[in-house]
Amino acid sequence: METAEFLEILDQEGRSLAAAAEAAGTGAKVPTCPQWQVRDLLRHTGAVHRWATAFVAEGHPSPRPIGEGPDLDGGDLLTWYRDSHRHLVDTLAAAPADIAVWTFHPAPSPSPLAFWTRRQAHETAIHRYDAETARGGSPSPVGIPFAVDGIDELLRGFHARAGSRVRTPQPRTLRVRTTDADAVWTVRLSTEAPAATPDATGREDAELSGPAAELYLALWNRTPVPSVSGDATLAELWRETSGIG
Repeated sequence: METAEFLEILDQEGRSLAAAAEAAGTGAKVPTCPQWQVRDLLRHTGAVHRWATAFVAEGHPSPRPIGEGPDLDGGDLLTWYRDSHRHLVDTLAAAPADIAVWTFHPAPSPSPLAFWTRRQAHETAIHRYDAETARGGSPSPVGIPFAVDGIDELLRGFHARAGSRVRTPQPRTLRVRTTDADAVWTVRLSTEAPAATPDATGREDAELSGPAAELYLALWNRTPVPSVSGDATLAELWRETSGIG
């Protein structure tokens, strides 16, 4: 997918998140994040938007902490979130293609600008889904190419970092396969960070499979894995340890 496509998705997903949050009310529980109410979701996502915006707008070459969301609620908090999202989209749209700033995981990306646009599109899509579960009704669909890309970013980006807690005392192999797209990954588990490759080489101990959009949400622990074959304990290991901190 191209950076312009991610930017368009980010724009729409943020608008949809705000609309769902407004419909739900900031005091509504978020079923997919049981410790959160909608106000927590808005504060978190808006703070991440502003954090990402600062790297691109100010050219930061090294890590910076994510700030706290504001002590606002109700309509004022919704306005703050919409402003945060709008500023992010506008900043990414105006940034030069060759901008050099810090990024934080090794998933393949052609440039830092592409990295931040892609990352914020997926961040917002997952939290839009959270907001829609709080609102009730059917959540908006996730497109197949975007879901495939999100699985790749999660497996080859987030879980390639030393902070991933998905570990096994002995080497194990987990296959992740979409059933509606030509996409498959082999994830080698051990006492080190998971190593994922976009192929189906070697013999797997377990396979997680399903339509791309369902698998995307499942791997982010928003929904159950559509289908598990082989050693089901590896699916349970993923559910218990794959949360991103």
